[in-house]
Formats: sequence, C-alpha cells, structure tokens
Amino acid sequence: MPMNTPLPRPGILDINAYVPGESKVPGGIKPAKLSSNETPLGASPQAIEAYRAAALELERYPDGQATALRAAIARRYGLDASRIVCGSGSDELLALIARAYLGPGDEAIYTEHGFLVYRIVILTNGATPIIAPEQQLHADVDAILARVTARTRVVFIANPNNPTGTYIPIDEVRRLRAALRDDIVLVLDAAYAEYVSRNDYEAGIELVATTSNTVMTRTFSKIHGLAALRIGWAYCPAAIADVLNRIRGPFNLSVPAIACGATAMDDSEHMQAAKAHNDTWLPRVAGKLQSLGLDVTPSVANFVLFHFPSSGSKTANGADEYLKSQGVIVRKVGAYGFANSLRMTIGSEADNVRALTALEAFMNGSTS
Repeated sequence: MPMNTPLPRPGILDINAYVPGESKVPGGIKPAKLSSNETPLGASPQAIEAYRAAALELERYPDGQATALRAAIARRYGLDASRIVCGSGSDELLALIARAYLGPGDEAIYTEHGFLVYRIVILTNGATPIIAPEQQLHADVDAILARVTARTRVVFIANPNNPTGTYIPIDEVRRLRAALRDDIVLVLDAAYAEYVSRNDYEAGIELVATTSNTVMTRTFSKIHGLAALRIGWAYCPAAIADVLNRIRGPFNLSVPAIACGATAMDDSEHMQAAKAHNDTWLPRVAGKLQSLGLDVTPSVANFVLFHFPSSGSKTANGADEYLKSQGVIVRKVGAYGFANSLRMTIGSEADNVRALTALEAFMNGSTS
C-alpha cells in the first residue's frame, strides 16, 4: 500500500470481495441465467402493480419503520411485528448483527462451505472468523461446539446452506442452541426456507420466540422474485430487535421495496406456484445430472451443486466455458471450496432443458 494512504480497520484487507454470479455471455446472446438462484416465475403480478403505483410517490421519503411490510410478514407467519427488523436484503441484516455484536478480539463461527458473506461481515468488524468442518457437506453441530471459546460471540448457520443445498434438522439446531452459552447469538439464515418440504425442518421461528439469543433472517430475493429491490427481514428477540433498530439506517428500505414486499407477502398463490415449479424440476434436473455421470449433492433449495469426476478431461472450468458459449450461465463455486463443481439454479423449463442439453453435449464430447 502506498505511503501516507489512510489505513482501514484491521481485518478489512483480509476480505476477498464477494463476486456475484455472472449475468452476461459473449456475443450478445440472451442467456439462460442460472447462476444466482433467482425464481424463474419472476415477481408476483400484484407486486409489479404495487411497484408501478409507488412510482407516483418517488419524491417522498419511505416509512422508516417499514410498517406495512412488517405487518404483512407478521400476518403470514403469526409473528409479533415489533420483533421484525427489515433491511436491504438479508445481507444488510447479517452485517448489522455483526456490527452490533462483534469487535476486535471476538470470534464468530460459520461452517466450512457456508455463505461467503459471513466471513466478510466478521472481518469487517475486526473479529476473527472460525470455520467448523462439515460432515458430508452438512453443518456438523459437534464440530461447531468444539470450536466455541470464551471469545465466541456469534454463530452463523445457513439452513438450508448455499451452495450445497443441504440442511440440518430442527432437533440438531435446538441441540446447538441449548449447548451454546447464553451470550452467544445464534443466527439462522433461512433464505431458502420456503422451498423446503421436510417434516424435520423448521426455519427457526419457534427458537426465536422461545430464546433471548437466536435470530432468524429471511429474504424476498428468492421465492418472492424481488432480488432487484433488496428486501430482507429478521425475526429477533425484542432486545436484539431494539439493538438492530438503533444502528440501521433510518430509511434503509425504499418506498417501492416496502410496497412490493408487503404485496408479495400477501400473494400466497404466486409463492405456491414458485414452490410447485421447483418441486417438479429439482428432482428432474438432479436426475439428469446424475445420468451424465456427475455427482449431485441432494438439495432442498432451488439449486443443485454438482461435482465433476476427479480424473479425466471433463472439469467444472471446461463445462463452465462451454456452457457460456451456448448461452448458459451457472455458478462457479471455487471460492466455497469446490474447485471442480458447479451450482445450477432451477430455472424455467426452457432454460433447464437448454442447460442440460449443453451439459450432455459437453460430457459426451459432442461439442464441435
């Protein structure tokens, strides 16, 4: 770094900036974008109408309490609206939690293949990230507990996890919470909760309601199709909600975001349609990938992680380049520790077929 340059806080220069999924391919081809886990059904038509109506009030500041949005969330899930905190995507909420509860000398734990933002928000606040190994690409409660020290302040768990699509049962989450000290905040990142159909899964609402040290975060970017508006929410114990509200920006959600989020939350039919589409196509995509000789990690989310053979000429990098040449964008996941794997979002029928056809050609060597 040049002399006389202002120095950032300790930890900042240890951050590798988050790199989103790609969105363009060479040649101006309209891509099948399957890199960012976006819903192929788009936003609720009712939410789109709410967006148009909001355009008539762009000179006005938004409601700093996001009252209508918190009320809509509370209605759907039967929650206390005063314990809901909304943010600019769940990313902002994760950053607020870290800002509130982490500092130099503190430690925070996340799992081996956990969401990259956890490391970023930990380092941003001068704390030390501690990585717990996973068991067969699932979070391992015992491994997490083995890494708890007197300095541990926060534990981040993505459930389901991105990019693996795996989850741990609610009984394991409860066991983790019970074994953690009371002064450790357990953050349950449930960005993909709406897609899960498992009897032993819960997003974490009950734990938040019955403990004073658990936070659940959610997003409107996935099943609700509002990624462009950046809307997230957290359900918190009252004391933690109070802390987060003290440090968040006073107008951290825009007028369109509040209006569209509230409308989307009330449109249960659109959400059910998105889940039904995923329920149909997730096993089809996974089955086809397996038939091509690829190892697929079982997923409960709206994407699949698949792994290329450890030997031979068929690699993730080669497949990624070929797919892009065919106008298909998937996600490289080397930054997550999967150098020879790719992640594919469940897209529209046409985009799924396009991607799988291109992958079949690549695996069979018929790419000329």
